[in-house]
Amino acid sequence: MPAHEGRAEALRVLMPSPIGPLGIELLGTVVTRLWIAPAEPVLSQLVPLRKLEGSEVLDEIFGHLSEYFAGARRKLELEFDLGPSGLNPIARRVLKEVCRIPYGKTRSFTEVADSAGRSAAGQVLAVLQENPLPILIPCHRVLTDESGLGSYVGGTDRKRWLLDLESQATELV
Repeated sequence: MPAHEGRAEALRVLMPSPIGPLGIELLGTVVTRLWIAPAEPVLSQLVPLRKLEGSEVLDEIFGHLSEYFAGARRKLELEFDLGPSGLNPIARRVLKEVCRIPYGKTRSFTEVADSAGRSAAGQVLAVLQENPLPILIPCHRVLTDESGLGSYVGGTDRKRWLLDLESQATELV
């Protein structure tokens, strides 16, 4: 049974980050959505961080993300669930493959499609553009086949920033 089952209402919070405010949606202790604001039009529904001080779950989420953005964390070990997102099986396979891309590495759309199965070939770009959990599912690590940057749900400047962060942190090891 998913950790959020039986809970009717999601909690939405806003977290500052170097790439702009992040909206985070939780059902219980599970992250069900993450977006780079103001891509979400209803910011008034978000609870500012200062109103939720003392929440162990939020402390853990914000801690992991803050460490990631500081280059001190390579793996975001946060519980998330794609269940509420309404994704089809092909989209789930694509996102599962994206999760396998190591920190500081990239893959092409074609490599992701090949790993996800033949039926995914024409859908990778659309799936990545609708990724409900960017950063947690690191779609910024997927590049165009021509080794170009490609698009990103948070914009290409943010994609470049995330790739630069990961490549610089990898070089320090």
